[in-house]
Amino acid sequence: MTDLTLMTNTQDPATVLPSLALLSHRVRVLPLDAASLVRMPESTILFIDARDDLASARTLCRLIHASGLSTPIVLVLTEGGFTVVNAQWGIADVVIASASPAELEARLRLIAERSRSASVPAAPGATNASFDTQEGVIHCGDLVVDTNGYTASLRGKPIDLAYKEFELLKYLVMHPGRVFTRAQLLQEVWGYDYYGGTRTVDVHIRRLRAKLGGEYEHLIGTVRNVGYRFDPPQESDGADDDLDNGLDSDLDTDEN
Repeated sequence: MTDLTLMTNTQDPATVLPSLALLSHRVRVLPLDAASLVRMPESTILFIDARDDLASARTLCRLIHASGLSTPIVLVLTEGGFTVVNAQWGIADVVIASASPAELEARLRLIAERSRSASVPAAPGATNASFDTQEGVIHCGDLVVDTNGYTASLRGKPIDLAYKEFELLKYLVMHPGRVFTRAQLLQEVWGYDYYGGTRTVDVHIRRLRAKLGGEYEHLIGTVRNVGYRFDPPQESDGADDDLDNGLDSDLDTDEN
């Protein structure tokens, strides 16, 4: 059984791709807008209803890739839509709305197999980082995060982290190079039941950087007007130091 997400603005989602109802997969339906990306799980195949609004579908595809998400995207099209879709959309596949259950199942199987076999792309400049997630321990240069023991250390010295600080660090380290918005981090780390604002994320990021210390605070980078990401250690330091200083300045600006 595969986890599927259908984004559409139609009042009757069952009409978008009728074959989905005949397959034994979990299907969640979300509105066709950027806000839905926060509610979308990581391990899913995303169907975007592009039958009536190709422009909005293309904008959403670009936003997904700009956010660093690796979610496979399948466009649901009418026959006329095939003339405008190209590789720049960054999609995994296209399917016509009237596709049969057998065709749809075959496409899903191929997408799932490609996703499993594909290697995870490294973050820019992160080729020197080494990750080892065996037995719940993640190694990244001098930083070690034990996801089972809820401990973290730098150069063998433990870092005194509060529970949410550890959860935030763990989540970022487990997704190197991927950019998360504040709302995404709030949902993934604090959960749906948390009623605080996204400034909570900024506060915890600042505390994390302080506890990592001046030599390692740059591991948590800020992407201007988007959010945060974990930047694995790099050998080069000249240009990167300038970038890190700019990122930290951006965070300071956001919090003032």
